[in-house]
Amino acid sequence: MPAAVAEDAPTMIAPPAILGLLGGGQLGRFFVQAAHELGYRVWVLDPDPSSPAGRIADRHLAADYADRVALDALALGCAAVTTEFENVPAASLEYLARAIRVRPSAAAVAVCQDRIAEKTFLRDQRLPHGPFAVLRSESDLIGAPATLFPGVLKVARFGYDGKGQARVATRDEALVAWRSLGGEACVLEALLPLDCEVSVVLARDAAGKAACFPVAENSHRHGILDVSIVPARISPALAEAARQCALQIAAALGYVGTLGVEFFISGGALYVNEMAPRPHNSGHYTLDACATSQYGQQVRVLCGLPLGGTELVSPAAMVNLLGDLWSAGEPRWTQLLSRPNLRLHLYGKHEARPGRKMGHFTVLGPDQAQVVATALEARATIGIRD
Repeated sequence: MPAAVAEDAPTMIAPPAILGLLGGGQLGRFFVQAAHELGYRVWVLDPDPSSPAGRIADRHLAADYADRVALDALALGCAAVTTEFENVPAASLEYLARAIRVRPSAAAVAVCQDRIAEKTFLRDQRLPHGPFAVLRSESDLIGAPATLFPGVLKVARFGYDGKGQARVATRDEALVAWRSLGGEACVLEALLPLDCEVSVVLARDAAGKAACFPVAENSHRHGILDVSIVPARISPALAEAARQCALQIAAALGYVGTLGVEFFISGGALYVNEMAPRPHNSGHYTLDACATSQYGQQVRVLCGLPLGGTELVSPAAMVNLLGDLWSAGEPRWTQLLSRPNLRLHLYGKHEARPGRKMGHFTVLGPDQAQVVATALEARATIGIRD
């Protein structure tokens, strides 16, 4: 390893410097594209030789995230490193930070990648969150408050898109679910009656300056994001409360990078659900509807460049495209592309599987109601059913 440097060195990293990226999925693919637009080169570390980001990167290191040879190559060849998903080992980020700039920090990522640490952080910071209990053993579950039922049981680590979690109506159901999850450490959350779900994506630089994108209103199918509508159809006061809460989270974490914060709205009140130390699926709309995308912000923060504008230039509705659509062959994309205000993004994944995110489309237009109607009609046209 080269000599250690400060993580948040104040110097700007200018193109054509090489940037490192841990993770090669679609979020990473958009990061590579944003970096290329600004003249940077990108090396991607991802074990999948066919990863979407790796396929368009200047160099793809197909190795495990803990592989010291690959990490040393990034440290020696790159000016700075970031990540595109939260399950990269924090130890790998710590290792890299001994030599080069790493944003976000390993400490911030560690909080977001463990639900126990995340819920504890929210409680300690007195941020709005639903009732929960930490379960490390069966006895913890037996002693959990009755007010947490019905609830949602979630594994503490490596759960996403509905995986590693189960709805439970009773304590007995929770015991069965906990055992089916392997008896791992879990969080039991009370099931809140939802008005809706929203999210805030923001970027925060090393000096503490931050910029929020407009609040998105999100709906899910089978635990996976289905549709995002921007701006969220909530009161201005509630939208501002969500933005301020997200900014408070970023400041408390000492966060430097792009951050996504998911919220529940229940009974007109705001509750933090989860935090994502990376660009967020619900922020895809920023590619088409904002002056700067969430990925462009990620590049800017990593390199010490000024933050870009986050204003919404058009109402937007984004629809996720999952691998289920490919069950009868390649979807007929002309059914989408015949709509002039629709923008299609396919991720170049080599295999379509049920539940796998294969692409998305975004509809733009001056009238939000029409934008939403067009997106839902297009969604139905290609075979997405509720």
